[in-house]
Amino acid sequence: MKKIILLITCMFGISVFSQIKVLKNESLVEIGKDNSVGLYKKADKFTINYQDLNTSNLNTIRSFSFQNLDGDVSGLYKLIIDGFISTPDENIILELPNDIIELHYERNYGQPTVQFIQYINKNRKYVGKSQFLNQKQVEKVFGKANGKAAMYDKSATINRTNGTKPGSPQASTALPASNSSNKNKKSRK
Repeated sequence: MKKIILLITCMFGISVFSQIKVLKNESLVEIGKDNSVGLYKKADKFTINYQDLNTSNLNTIRSFSFQNLDGDVSGLYKLIIDGFISTPDENIILELPNDIIELHYERNYGQPTVQFIQYINKNRKYVGKSQFLNQKQVEKVFGKANGKAAMYDKSATINRTNGTKPGSPQASTALPASNSSNKNKKSRK
């Protein structure tokens, strides 16, 4: 009897302390890609992958990720496109939760281009650089050319808190940037 109890206890202990855990499989959706730069979505997190041209090994793929809070994906796209219209004098610096990204604009063959420069883990010693992208390539990466840009605002059904159905139309709760009533409210405080 003691041997049976000991055997059951050992088998139970092995199953409880196992190292392998089955995770929920969330699909990675490609929004857009051009050559070695691509934008992907997994749940409510967006990731830009690129081939790092700053390393001697050309097979090095780097990435940076961010949440789409307050329309950050659309805002990043607009920021990049605005840089093509009027080229900034210096790099545009963006701080992400884990990395620092610089948007470096340069004219190549008379055409304005942009390059992602990533300071990995916010450390200036570790730098990754993407290829230069022109405006058409940026539109492909951000899904404007293939119509997948509509996926920016589609949140995961698990994260719905307002009780609306997934297919029902819903008004945006974002406020316009030039709303003068909000400016007056802030100044009255």
